Amino acid sequence: MHSIDTIDSLLKDELAATETYLQVLKKLREQVSLGETESLLPIYEEHKTAVASLKTQIRELGGTPAEESGAWGAWAKLFQSGANAFGKQATLRMLQEGEKSGLGDYEKALLDQELGSEIRILIEQTLLPAQHAHIQALDQLMGSLAA
Repeated sequence: MHSIDTIDSLLKDELAATETYLQVLKKLREQVSLGETESLLPIYEEHKTAVASLKTQIRELGGTPAEESGAWGAWAKLFQSGANAFGKQATLRMLQEGEKSGLGDYEKALLDQELGSEIRILIEQTLLPAQHAHIQALDQLMGSLAA
């Protein structure tokens, strides 16, 4: 049961990430060329894939996956409103902080001795590398805006 709670917490993080990226993508489409939104689209899609994978893991363990991000999603919406007021650089920084937070949550989950081997492999081989790639991609985007 403890593993289900751990995975469900990770799922809520991923749901919050998808909600946040969707908001950012919508906002950028209103303000700038499609090219800038396309650079964030793969990250959004990877978070959607992570959501599906985590839901599958929870179901396989006999649990019922969360459908909403809960408090994290509400926080993300509030923070996104503030980031929009400060521009693209602040928005990208906010996204990167979310990615770093997710990275920490995945690393913390791996410390859970009750975590099953399937979810452990998913985290180690797919989800953690994706978080690192997202952080790097956002670094590059912020660098290109600063140049």
